[in-house]
Amino acid sequence: MIPDKAPKEDVFLGSEDLKKEAHVPSFDKYKELYIHSVENPGEFWGDVAKDFFWRNKHTGQFLDYNFDVTKGEIFIKCMEGATTNICYNLLDRNVHEKKLADKIAFLWEGNEPGDELTVTYRELLQRVCQFANVLKSQGVKKGDRVSIYMPMVVELVVAMLACARIGAVHSVVFAGFSAESLCERIIDSQCSLLITADGFYRGDKLINLKLLSDEALQKCKDKGFPVKKCIMLKHLSKEPEEIVGSRSPPAKRSCPDLEQKKQTGKAKKTRPVPQGVLHTVSGYMLYTAITFKLVFDYQPDDIYWCTADIGWITGHSYITYGPMALGATSVLFEGLPTYPDVSRMWEIVDKYHVTKFYTAPTAIRLLMKFGNEPVQKYKRKSLKILGTVGEPINPEAWQWYYNVVGEKRCPVVDTFWQTETGGHVLTPLPAATPMKPGSATFPFFGVVPAILNESGEELEGPSEGYLVFKQPWPGMMRTVYGNHQRFETTYFKKFPGYYVTGDGCRRDKDGYYWITGRIDDMLNVSGHLLSTAEVESALVEHKAVAEAAVVSRPHPVKGESLYCFVTLNDGVSYNQTLEAELKKQVREKIGAIATPDYIQNAPGLPKTRSGKIMRRVLRKVACNEKDLGDISTLADSSVVEQLFQNRCCTAV
Repeated sequence: MIPDKAPKEDVFLGSEDLKKEAHVPSFDKYKELYIHSVENPGEFWGDVAKDFFWRNKHTGQFLDYNFDVTKGEIFIKCMEGATTNICYNLLDRNVHEKKLADKIAFLWEGNEPGDELTVTYRELLQRVCQFANVLKSQGVKKGDRVSIYMPMVVELVVAMLACARIGAVHSVVFAGFSAESLCERIIDSQCSLLITADGFYRGDKLINLKLLSDEALQKCKDKGFPVKKCIMLKHLSKEPEEIVGSRSPPAKRSCPDLEQKKQTGKAKKTRPVPQGVLHTVSGYMLYTAITFKLVFDYQPDDIYWCTADIGWITGHSYITYGPMALGATSVLFEGLPTYPDVSRMWEIVDKYHVTKFYTAPTAIRLLMKFGNEPVQKYKRKSLKILGTVGEPINPEAWQWYYNVVGEKRCPVVDTFWQTETGGHVLTPLPAATPMKPGSATFPFFGVVPAILNESGEELEGPSEGYLVFKQPWPGMMRTVYGNHQRFETTYFKKFPGYYVTGDGCRRDKDGYYWITGRIDDMLNVSGHLLSTAEVESALVEHKAVAEAAVVSRPHPVKGESLYCFVTLNDGVSYNQTLEAELKKQVREKIGAIATPDYIQNAPGLPKTRSGKIMRRVLRKVACNEKDLGDISTLADSSVVEQLFQNRCCTAV
């Protein structure tokens, strides 16, 4: 599975300076640790667990599981019988045991430049204890569910950790979701209390959270689930929170059974993905901590910045839980990468001397569109490691990120994982793994991947098919909240004995893994399975194209045809010559079967406020269907009308 020696050709290597202090300094060391983690998982993870506080030790096997639906109910257990409190491990332990009380936990950067705040671990502990007492005074107790619907402010982290401190289960809802979406999540989670804010600005646009929250709570009431209590942060007015008493005594911590924790998300009903992924304390804490430490090669003097929203799993794992478990200093950013101008991210990197930077390929491609000058006007000399998350990164964007942003000195860790996995499962380690642009490279410790064909047979050597995993790791989801049957059906029924990721994957001759996209985002053209991500990557390699998105459109002969949307770089005009070049590029990169049937000029793509492309909207445009469903999470709805006006009526 892991090659004996790492390849030395057509790869990018971490700097020698990085190797000197790295936790995993070489490929040989990675392989040694990986074999140990797979063959002796209890011993490997037990060593990781020694760094944390446990009130009671676990009994029996460290990890116990059944992945085969033909052999009974699916289950994953980690450190069964042990008890701890994740808030204690993130705050009290850092303040009192590790002597990090005066270390900055968060450097908060607001929407407007100059709007800033610093919070130490001591201050954060005090605020969490105060708010935990507030929650208890409102009747919240161990096991209760609490919805959190807030912008990217320090109070969001406070609310999460206060829930964890008293043993409540938090369900963080992305503040870009509509009132209806918030209502559904409150009801699905059976939440007894909502924590929100009056509103916030995203760029120059006001998001009125109070109005949305009021509407959501009314909808809950209308559906027979009244939520009697709501706590609101006065963020816009900057007034102090009246409900948080400054003289509140420290809140006692609850030490729940570790197979209980929090709900990390609800997927859209249009996707065959579960609603209410449930993670648990022990494994999730260990896994986010060790992946953060090793994938970003965390060192005590680092300034780390993950640009994700805490409303998504990336923000849970790599803004809150993973970094704080290590006592890290993180940038917490409320704004947009293009506001008030397209240099904002690099201005912040220089301002706070960011050393480890983690963002999405969507953001990278967006900023590529504006050229190198907005990046190069800032020094960025502090940067040591760059990371990507959220979707496969195309090689051209990887090269720009590496060459321009990192100036050829910062390794790029292209991390593949899911809400369900809790943390990174395929990823380079910055000093150990030779990198290939666009490849997630090799598995993280304890993770055993395989590639299956449609018949469920494991493929060896260079191959392409379904990406699955053969055994669990501590951070893996335990169930779908309130619907364990759906958990089994979605992830384990198709191929008994394996966890099915839902993603396609290719393994090359050197053993590197390349994510080819969601299986439900695959196209079956004349009997050939094509990855939309692969076609998108081929299109974006053309120098004229800044971004591309590919969806299927029904075809009377082929079954499905490729409908491509391309966003061009500034100053480039769309014409028939360019169209022909793009078709030729795809043919040459993938093959004649992948030649696009339709190519549409798209000055903009429909994206959520977190930067995700809404491909279901693009499919509607491709088929000229005006009933778009819920588009309340779109950052700019005017983009959709422009796409309909530009749509292709005939194949090119």
